[in-house]
Amino acid sequence: MTNGAYAARVPICFGAFEVDFKARELRKDGVRVKLQDQPFQVLQILFEHSGEVVTRGELRKCIWPSDTFVDFDQGLNNAIKRLREALGDNPENPHFIATVPRRGYRFLGKPDEFLKRIRSLAVLPLENLPHDPEQEYFAEGLTEALITMLAKIGELRVISRTSVMQYQGVRKPLSEIARELGVDAIVEGTVLRVGDRVRITAQLIETPVEAHLWAESYERDMRDILALQAEVAQAIAREIRLKLTPLDEARIAKSHVVNPEAYEAYLKGRYHWNRRPAVIREAISCFQQAIAKGPTYAPAYAGLADCLSALGAWGLVPATEGCVRGKALAEKALELDHSSAEAHASLAFASMYYYDFSTAENEFERAIELNPRYQPAHHFYGWYLCIMDRYEESYAELQRAIRLDPLQSLPNALLGDTYFYARRYDQAIEQCRKTLALDPKSGMAQLFLGWAYSRKSLHEAAIAELKKACDLWPGSTPLGPLGEAYVAAGRPYEAQKILEQLDQLSKQRYVTPYVVGRIYAMLGQNDEAFRWLEIAYERRAEWMILLKVDPALDCLRPDPRFQDLMRRMNFPEQP
Repeated sequence: MTNGAYAARVPICFGAFEVDFKARELRKDGVRVKLQDQPFQVLQILFEHSGEVVTRGELRKCIWPSDTFVDFDQGLNNAIKRLREALGDNPENPHFIATVPRRGYRFLGKPDEFLKRIRSLAVLPLENLPHDPEQEYFAEGLTEALITMLAKIGELRVISRTSVMQYQGVRKPLSEIARELGVDAIVEGTVLRVGDRVRITAQLIETPVEAHLWAESYERDMRDILALQAEVAQAIAREIRLKLTPLDEARIAKSHVVNPEAYEAYLKGRYHWNRRPAVIREAISCFQQAIAKGPTYAPAYAGLADCLSALGAWGLVPATEGCVRGKALAEKALELDHSSAEAHASLAFASMYYYDFSTAENEFERAIELNPRYQPAHHFYGWYLCIMDRYEESYAELQRAIRLDPLQSLPNALLGDTYFYARRYDQAIEQCRKTLALDPKSGMAQLFLGWAYSRKSLHEAAIAELKKACDLWPGSTPLGPLGEAYVAAGRPYEAQKILEQLDQLSKQRYVTPYVVGRIYAMLGQNDEAFRWLEIAYERRAEWMILLKVDPALDCLRPDPRFQDLMRRMNFPEQP
């Protein structure tokens, strides 16, 4: 007999109860149950020897050593009584603690009742059967949809799509994948589509022991694909012994019949969106098709809104083609489904670039309230907090996004951006390098790496990195910081060439006036800088949202014209 030193690293469930030996807590339905030390020790010993008789003498030896001067019989009887009260157990008809006359006590229950609570999992890419490349978008789309649905369970941490997709086709032990992603369990499976029928086969594997907890197949018509996804998610939640709240049940169970052609176009749109910016135009076309086929399908409107807002944020289109249209589409999505976290996040994203900051913050908070595990809401909210000069909050929000999707480059790049605007240039450089190690094609990390070098007066390195950014970024925006770097390096003639290049480009496509104004500010031509910033404001240029934090404009801040611009931007007061 041990001294009751059972200390599982994670809480263990039995019935409606959960016992955490490490924290020394007993909980019922997630609420802590008051239990004194000696009754807890009795529970620990009985639990450790589940199904066995533990004698009164053994309990005395473990809990009441011989040199302790107490009334042992009374002490043990009181401890058992309090333990039963905490468990709501009846000694005449026990569920948990049975008295063995003249011997001791036994903890009732089968070994399989004492399962570790799984609190985090990753859904690996569903295998596309029969390996038809033309159906790859379908398998990937269903993987993402299942991730999104499981992420709606409040207690569960689910790794987001970008991180898990990196394991597509990778042959690694599941325990190794789980360790890299920091999860307790893995879901893997296959998807087979034949005509209008879809079959999903999935299995749940607990790591690191790679124990198969559950496996099942589900088949439905394409029109019922949303119900199929909900059924799989509910089955997984049941198997990992998560207690679903009524809100969780509603979030998962909410499904309706969807036009198969609309859903297929939507999945293709998501497939292309996830490969942005290279094929974002294809994503736009697919979301438009989805709306045409299913005018009441809210996710298609949210997807199209995100695409158009992203085009604006990258400086590829003016606001009239970007955030203005994106905001209207997101509002339409919410009109169709006001409980959609994705639609609220889409409206927040568009509103931020529309200079409607109060709406943006409210909508980000609402999106996170509806689905605390919706990763894009966290990383874009983190970016919003950065441009509002609320850096500590921004760091925290971006770290949440990174925990949900550790291998995605965007939140990692945005964290580097936030360090930059906080004037923490060494940390910005370190974070941008880390992001580029994750994703060498991250134009954002490349841009801010060069920019941070320039702020550190590492001029040649800055120019070299910013030239790389010009190749990676989808539009002309990085030419502005490159022009600034030339000025900082004492090469104003090169900066003038950049201005001429931007002027020529503006005759062919959209060029954000904001970066032109910044080059003039670096050149000390303040009147010209303000002229371009006024143009940027009138056109609702995307980078004007940086006005509050941009170090390139520090030289203009004392000027009354700058203060007037700040007033008209209507940035909210610090909370």
